[in-house]
Amino acid sequence: MTSNIQPDGTPMTAKPRTWISLWFLITAPVVAWDAGYCFMRPRSMPGGDLHWIWKPYGIYMNIDYIYGLPALLERNGFTNAQAMMNVVETLLNILYLYLAHVAKWPPAPIIGFASAALTLGKTALYWLQEYYCGYCDIGHNAFWDLILLWVIPNGLWLVVPTLIVLQLGKDLAHQFNLAAESLSESKKTK
Repeated sequence: MTSNIQPDGTPMTAKPRTWISLWFLITAPVVAWDAGYCFMRPRSMPGGDLHWIWKPYGIYMNIDYIYGLPALLERNGFTNAQAMMNVVETLLNILYLYLAHVAKWPPAPIIGFASAALTLGKTALYWLQEYYCGYCDIGHNAFWDLILLWVIPNGLWLVVPTLIVLQLGKDLAHQFNLAAESLSESKKTK
């Protein structure tokens, strides 16, 4: 028997990683808040009765026009399409936290992996959309405004989910290998 196998012959499962759980816990309300802003436009924008909830977007909507008046007036569907993906992402984040920490369900990392992969894919699409439209929503910014108010905050949504996908992917591969090893050992003892 290997040390990665429990006495009952089942593979040991990885404990949830604190930094991943913290990311999901902290970002769930942030992402939900962002989706709320998008779905509630124009009421969430300056002059709207709900703008007080999303006051920082009064600045951001002028940095990234996809959040501002140009996209709203053009009825650009990308803003709310990505906001709907935010809703799915948030639900998966919460589901992962519940399954990993409350239910202690061994396959919970699959949900965390899927959520992080969704976040990564959605954010990559967001960046690629800017590239392929010739920076149509952010190209008007001064260099340092762009770096400080768009690249760094949005870059975080590329870097951390990539690290989570890599870590949970490694953890899942390890668990699959342990399960295969356990199955192989149980077949040998029969």
